[in-house]
Amino acid sequence: MCRILVADDDQQQLDLRKLLLEGAGHEVTLALDAPETIRHIREGQADVVVMDLRFPNSAGKPDSAEGLALIRRIRDVGCHAPVIVLSGWPDDLYGQPEEKLVACIMMKPVKPGALVEAIEALAP
Repeated sequence: MCRILVADDDQQQLDLRKLLLEGAGHEVTLALDAPETIRHIREGQADVVVMDLRFPNSAGKPDSAEGLALIRRIRDVGCHAPVIVLSGWPDDLYGQPEEKLVACIMMKPVKPGALVEAIEALAP
């Protein structure tokens, strides 16, 4: 069992991932935005971080730049947990400096079994 922090701006996706990962025996914490994600990380609640790449920007539009900034912030606060990025637009991350800061990039839709396997392969 490991502690997994799941960050996504879609509550339905968060709820589905929580069901899946708790069913696989893991402890799951959810975050709907970057500040909440960083708060949970600072509280030491993550052995693995699973996150979406696109979060709403200041105009309310889904923006990969927000996810890239969150990846940098996760590392800036000293979190060394593996980060798994789930995205329908992985090309927004490939080739960016933040790509080197994540352990795994998975293209949405992600099969439930594949996500559990990836987490278990990376979990401490």
